[in-house]
Amino acid sequence: MKTEKELQKIGEDVVKLICEIYDPEIPVNIYALGLIYDVQVSDECDVKIIMTLTSPNCPVAESLPAEIEEKVNSLNDVKNVKVEIVFEPPWTKDMMSEEAKLELGML
Repeated sequence: MKTEKELQKIGEDVVKLICEIYDPEIPVNIYALGLIYDVQVSDECDVKIIMTLTSPNCPVAESLPAEIEEKVNSLNDVKNVKVEIVFEPPWTKDMMSEEAKLELGML
């Protein structure tokens, strides 16, 4: 079984990887956009990612979660990955990082 520190490192690695995934319509990564609500790593090294989309009609609603699962599954220590899409709370521009807002000219 992994130590708390090792599990935390896995979580950090997952977030780093997620930061490399970009919304195809907006030139900002999905983490900075505020689409990732939570990353949970179990004692068994299973990863659950709770996220939302910019809208329920998002054109990448099918492909984006699959891309995330595939990339996170590539991490050596990760056993299983589950991406759960939620719409509560609904995504707003306020959830974006300062960097994302700056990148999009919103500051």
